[in-house]
Amino acid sequence: MHGHSHGHGHQDDPIGGWSSSVRRRTLQAILFCVVAAGVATVVGLFLLWPTDDGRDEALQNAGQVGLASERLSATVDAVDDGPCSYSTAENPQDCRVLTFELNEGPNDGSLVTLPEINLTFNQAVPEVSVGDKVIVGYEPSTDFYFYADRDRRQSMVALAVLFALVVVALGRLRGLLALGAMALTVVVLIWFVAPSVLDGNDPVLVAVVAASVIAFLSLYLTHGFSPTTTVALAGTLASLGLTWLLSWLFFGLANFTGLATEEALLLPLIAPDLDVAALLLGGAIIGSLGALDDVTVTQAATVAELRLRSPSLSRAQLMVSGIRVGREHIAATVNTLLLAYAGASLPLLLLFAVSEQPLDMVANAELISVEIIRTLCGSIGLVAAVPLTTALAAVAVSPPTQDGPPKTVTTDAE
Repeated sequence: MHGHSHGHGHQDDPIGGWSSSVRRRTLQAILFCVVAAGVATVVGLFLLWPTDDGRDEALQNAGQVGLASERLSATVDAVDDGPCSYSTAENPQDCRVLTFELNEGPNDGSLVTLPEINLTFNQAVPEVSVGDKVIVGYEPSTDFYFYADRDRRQSMVALAVLFALVVVALGRLRGLLALGAMALTVVVLIWFVAPSVLDGNDPVLVAVVAASVIAFLSLYLTHGFSPTTTVALAGTLASLGLTWLLSWLFFGLANFTGLATEEALLLPLIAPDLDVAALLLGGAIIGSLGALDDVTVTQAATVAELRLRSPSLSRAQLMVSGIRVGREHIAATVNTLLLAYAGASLPLLLLFAVSEQPLDMVANAELISVEIIRTLCGSIGLVAAVPLTTALAAVAVSPPTQDGPPKTVTTDAE
């Protein structure tokens, strides 16, 4: 049997295989911390795993307040514009009457005509044409149908398939694994986070456990079970902890209610015991994870590659070079976060722009200040991830002799 170890990690890992790397005491310490975090995550999953009792109660409450209704696909059969049934010569008003052919549900294949829609006073008049695919809502208790939205599922599926093809074409096996990690992330959010919070568990604890699960799954699945990935994971978890502490502190100082959006106002109706402000903080923790793993993986791989190509570099030189690369990455990533949040809130920004309020008053509004604090806390975590992960990688890639008692190490002058 050859001495070269295969293992489950990538054989081209710059730090080296587990058989050689595990002898480094610094990497042992990092691995111990990661294993401890993994055990804590599993325990958290076990303790916070949803029973679905809260979800069932929320569904029942949603039905009682009229928030729960079926959604059915349909095809527009007719669009008729004309005088409203209550229009008079003195007060003429025009209405639109829509007729749909149901494609599913208890009355599949039948035609349904919706109540007339006033074209003058209703600002949400659906602009549809005959043959368009739409979604209609159905309330079984009253046998009432209403227009819900356009049917965009086919276009989204086509885009998702195109996205998957592009990722796999460029990333090949690594791209396929990344798609698998993305699918697992969606599973965690839907099957764990939402039901667990509805069960009455602390949204912040649920978010922390979910973020840890996603970090473990996405990093190891996408990048392989290797020393470099373990270092990146350690940097991700440490930076995530810092982001959590900062967000907890400043969300508390800002006294957010979490009730600044229409969705948040509806949540207490279906889940009376839900802490909406804590849910806001939990969302900030999960939202910061995506950019974090990008930064930490890049930093760990950069330092490891520098060590591989230039074995004579000292730890200090590795850190300086790694942080120099990280500066460029951080400059782009922080701006990306700002643009992502600003883009999502663009309609709201337009409303504030015409309110003639001072900029500090606009920023003080909860809808805006939430995004500001979320962006700043997440950005601080990102910035901290660069030196933190770089330092971890620098000590992890050092030869075993550098982990023992102090020794004289000569470095060739370049």
